Amino acid sequence: MQEQADGKTPGLSAEEEREIDEKLPPRAAVLHETIRIQGDHELERSIAALWWSALAAGLTMGLSLMAMGLFRSRLGPSDESHVIASLGYSAGFLAVILARQQLFTENTLTAVLPVMTKLTLNNVGRLLRLWGVVLCGNLAGTLLVAWVMLRLPIFDTQTDLAFLEIGRKVMENDVSKMLAKGIISGWMIATMVWMIASMESAKIAIIVLITYLMALGDFTHIVVGSVEVSYLVYAGEVSWGDFWLLFAGPTLAGNIIGGSFIFALLSHAQIRSERDVIAKRERDKHKLLEELRRSRKD
Repeated sequence: MQEQADGKTPGLSAEEEREIDEKLPPRAAVLHETIRIQGDHELERSIAALWWSALAAGLTMGLSLMAMGLFRSRLGPSDESHVIASLGYSAGFLAVILARQQLFTENTLTAVLPVMTKLTLNNVGRLLRLWGVVLCGNLAGTLLVAWVMLRLPIFDTQTDLAFLEIGRKVMENDVSKMLAKGIISGWMIATMVWMIASMESAKIAIIVLITYLMALGDFTHIVVGSVEVSYLVYAGEVSWGDFWLLFAGPTLAGNIIGGSFIFALLSHAQIRSERDVIAKRERDKHKLLEELRRSRKD
């Protein structure tokens, strides 16, 4: 087949070219702008709206511990059961994201991009306000749902023991491991947000895939982990000091580093470089046109 000088296949109709455009994946700049707009909308929400949505998300995240515990109690302690039970980890994320509730680790990406695009004290203040409200709401919800799961006669003894085993597994990590695993977890959640913006129709599959891998790798997540570790605290196996200093602090720092300062920075740098190239082309084009106009006048 003979090709045109620009490399395009000849003989395509306008309708066929439109069909090709529709099948092409969105440019990185389009994804960046989509997530930036979402983040900007989140930054504009009121404190009350953020709080109640974040509280609901924290409560909903109890589904992850609940599902994993139920799987483990029925399958028994083995490597094979861990592979299957890890699917339960996705339950809370699916419910929270599909219900559009406020999850802290999602906001470490979406709300950061508007700040990176336009770095002002006002935007930084709005970001810190959002982070503070959402984090407090998430943690309040997780602490409440963990207390309910332990204190109320809901589950059998075998399931209660499975919940304890899950929490103990988290607390086997020292501070450095909590931080390192938290960085990977934050990066994975940020990747998930970017992928969902690219393929909205595959949202459920993307959420399950990413969060399942997080569970298999025992990566630490500030919201889900708060349910797991606070369950141990209420059971008298871990102190609140260990909860905050050994688990929450390092994990939170890791999630922010992985989600914001690594993924968001790299994504923004990619788009910034692309914009610089486009701007340079426009300047060169404008300069060439000016030279042509001058040559014609002469």
